[in-house]
Amino acid sequence: MRITSRLPLALTLIFSFAAAPLASYAAQGLPPVVSDALKRSAIPQSAVGTYVQEVSGQAPWIAVNETAGFNPASTMKLVTSDAALELLGPTFNWKTQAYMTGTLNGDVLDGDLIIKGSGDPKLVTENFWQFLRKIRASGIREIRGNLILDRSIFEEMPYDAAQFDGDPLKPYNAGPDALLLNYKVFAFHFLPNPARNQVDISVDPPVATYPVMAPALTNGPCVDWQGKLMPTMGRVSTNFAGSYSAACGEKTWYLHPYLMSHSEYFGVVFRQLWTDVGGVFNGAVNNGQVPPSARLVTEWQSTSLPEVIRDINKYSNNVMARQLLLTVAADVLKVPASPERGARVVKTWLANKGMDTSQVVIENGSGLSRTERIPVGVMGRMLVSTFQSPTMPEFMSSLPLVGYDGTMRKRLTKQTVAGRAHIKTGTLNDVRAIAGYVLAASGKRYAVVCIINHPNAANGQAAHDALLQWIYENG
Repeated sequence: MRITSRLPLALTLIFSFAAAPLASYAAQGLPPVVSDALKRSAIPQSAVGTYVQEVSGQAPWIAVNETAGFNPASTMKLVTSDAALELLGPTFNWKTQAYMTGTLNGDVLDGDLIIKGSGDPKLVTENFWQFLRKIRASGIREIRGNLILDRSIFEEMPYDAAQFDGDPLKPYNAGPDALLLNYKVFAFHFLPNPARNQVDISVDPPVATYPVMAPALTNGPCVDWQGKLMPTMGRVSTNFAGSYSAACGEKTWYLHPYLMSHSEYFGVVFRQLWTDVGGVFNGAVNNGQVPPSARLVTEWQSTSLPEVIRDINKYSNNVMARQLLLTVAADVLKVPASPERGARVVKTWLANKGMDTSQVVIENGSGLSRTERIPVGVMGRMLVSTFQSPTMPEFMSSLPLVGYDGTMRKRLTKQTVAGRAHIKTGTLNDVRAIAGYVLAASGKRYAVVCIINHPNAANGQAAHDALLQWIYENG
């Protein structure tokens, strides 16, 4: 039975959209301002799922197509991060550990250095450099064995970076890994050098053993500068076979070296940074596991989970969300994680809250998916439940603040709802979605979910913005 049926039928007949405040509406239909915006965008209401409920209320005020499964795009990150906060706890962090085998003679390790990952989503260059400094501080300078990478906490799985949209160079198409380093992305910094008639390129993270061939310097206008670079990213080098105009000035392009394995990427960055901290290493980089005889050298502890989900939700980081789903699976099930196991854990978590998960499909937990589905009623009731949970402050603060930051920083900046709503956005071809909370002018707070699945969804932002402003004014 739908929750909306709890309202007496007489209320549905008495109150009209024209004059009634939000609390007087039957949980059917959309406000005229939203319906009109959808009509102007040629989006039928049958392609829209909407759910609005006061966080202390017992039933929704608006519930349109609330039981149908919709592709949520990046609003699926709310489900993943909410589950993680409750299942892992707000003090959870990731540990990357260094072990050694063999003997340490002075500062020379006659054995292997082993780095064991736990899926840290934010092992960025600065953190990794500090981790290597800790290894050096333990007394190891030269490694005469090999570097062994233990990524066994995640199940070995095939990954095709081109599968989603055929553009594997895009950073959002990087795959998850137990030893994900710097999101497995290179930042290429281009700087024209007319005096030498060349383009100077620097790479972050720095990689001395991964040569980069610069493009030709030209004097034309700076138009489609990325397209003109013509990059070819291989396993052992990158070549920019095109040109770069001096008129472009200094620019940065983030690219995913998809042909490199995670181990190869980790290896070239390790070699450079280990040299930078005064270390010596000429061995091989191999995958393996920590043997029973290995001794712990040191470990790096990540930032806390609430800080990680802030990055995930504010800036819609896909690979971090993938890491989080796998971490949940590994922590709860105590076996090597897979997306399928992560999905099972999250769906069980929803079911334990009384949610019908029959229409919930979780592929990777990030929303970067053509197959993920969730009813707006399930997500809306999840948001209401979360508001009553101990982790509510951490969860809400991870959402973009309308008109101020994250993916909502440029929206509704001149409207009164600015600064009064925490909203996660989602965008794919044929999908536009919003989900989060609105603090109305009345002081009441509402959970809101609105998902559009339609070829004209790109035009649906006006309807979403109208809904948020309307809730603020009428709630």
